[in-house]
Amino acid sequence: MTGVAPTGPPAPTDDDAAELAAQLRALAGADPAEVRQVVAEVLGALDRAAGGALRDQLPAAIRADSGLDSARH
Repeated sequence: MTGVAPTGPPAPTDDDAAELAAQLRALAGADPAEVRQVVAEVLGALDRAAGGALRDQLPAAIRADSGLDSARH
């Protein structure tokens, strides 16, 4: 069998990052509290997927704001 070996998804680009930032800004303009909640939920999910290792990499203020400090205990 010949051909190109399948690869994973394409790597994010600067355009992808800019688009995500623009979407977050638009959401934040609508309801900053909702954005904080979404970010906290995403960080919590990422921390769970990393077996609790993500929280150790985050500044204390972000851990506290996203509820990750209380999740450990």
